[in-house]
Amino acid sequence: METWANQSSTNDFILLGIFSHSTADLVLFSVVMVVFTVALCGNVLLLSLIYIDPQLHTPMYFFLSQLSLMDLMLVCNIVPKMAANFLSGRKSISFVGCGIQIGLFVCLVGSEGLLLGLMAYDRYVAISHPLHYPILMNQKVRLQITGSSWAFGIIDGLIQMVVVMSFPYCGLRKVNHFFCEMLSLLKLACVDTSLFEKVIFACCVFMLLFPFSIIVASYACILGTVLRMRSAQAWKKALATCSSHLTAVTLFYGAAMFIYLRPRRYRAPSHDKVVSIFYTVLTPMLNPLIYSLRNREVMGALRKGLDRCRIGSQH
Repeated sequence: METWANQSSTNDFILLGIFSHSTADLVLFSVVMVVFTVALCGNVLLLSLIYIDPQLHTPMYFFLSQLSLMDLMLVCNIVPKMAANFLSGRKSISFVGCGIQIGLFVCLVGSEGLLLGLMAYDRYVAISHPLHYPILMNQKVRLQITGSSWAFGIIDGLIQMVVVMSFPYCGLRKVNHFFCEMLSLLKLACVDTSLFEKVIFACCVFMLLFPFSIIVASYACILGTVLRMRSAQAWKKALATCSSHLTAVTLFYGAAMFIYLRPRRYRAPSHDKVVSIFYTVLTPMLNPLIYSLRNREVMGALRKGLDRCRIGSQH
């Protein structure tokens, strides 16, 4: 903690950002802010519907509420600071602020990755054992799944934040990113961080491939169950149940694997920044849309909510 105190009293870090003040970048910045607003409203609305509507008090929607909470925290951790720096022209972030941003980012990405993996198991139970689903996915199991996801992310985030912020940083302290991204920050360290970067790479492989293996195993079992179904309607129902989750998984894991599982020689800061925008802003916006627009129960809850508002306003 002494290192933190010494470093925080010196220069702040400078976030070089992703946008300049050209016309094209102003348009792109406006698009990102629109996406951020939609992500904010979409996730708050989905959380509210799941909380208010009794029909959505099921295991799947409980997990979905946790996913929305993680997405909400993720966009709020990154975008407001990026927007404030761009609009004010100040590109600095304090040492402590940078540490908090790293810790929250690693925590939320790790938690979301594991939760998406365990949600695949939930889909397997729902399709392969529908009669036993309420028993197999009781409240205790649901809390264990979400609790382990949060605990996994929090522990990982704390460890990585403390280690990264304990390195001495020197020079101009210019981070070539739009937020305090760990790998970009490590390039500014005054000491050799190659061993730690190898450990981080190994952790990323585990954090991505462990949940991904749960997803593959769960969907292999689901496929086996679906192939044994003789009813076309049962096929369609099973496909509808899984399609939203599969879309969310593809978006999240595609972007995360592109950034963290590539060999170092193939990494380019410009590519990393663009892909980071994808899974820190775009994916949190798309998740509530994917799960609501393709889901009758959520759309039904939304219509009921709007009807209540309309009746209330008439009185």
